[in-house]
Amino acid sequence: MRKYEVMYIIRPDIEQEAVQAVVEKFQGIIQNGGEITKHDVMGKRRLAYEINKIRDGVYVLVNFTAAPEVVAELERILKISDEVIRYLITKDVA
Repeated sequence: MRKYEVMYIIRPDIEQEAVQAVVEKFQGIIQNGGEITKHDVMGKRRLAYEINKIRDGVYVLVNFTAAPEVVAELERILKISDEVIRYLITKDVA
């Protein structure tokens, strides 16, 4: 099992309950074969640059340990989710 970090940005125009549902969906995917060590919903922030005419987003940062198969599944789901604007998964070397 390796350590990973994922940050994803959720569209700002969806309801708070929907944001919570999206966060729980991704937590479930990670916990299906891994373990979450740190989870932080950073809240609504301004994007560095405009993406598809969207200027704000809800930032979520998750540190976890998992097998590479779990990361591949998480990335697949992140790609097809309409609620997610951008995401980045990295190996945590610290």
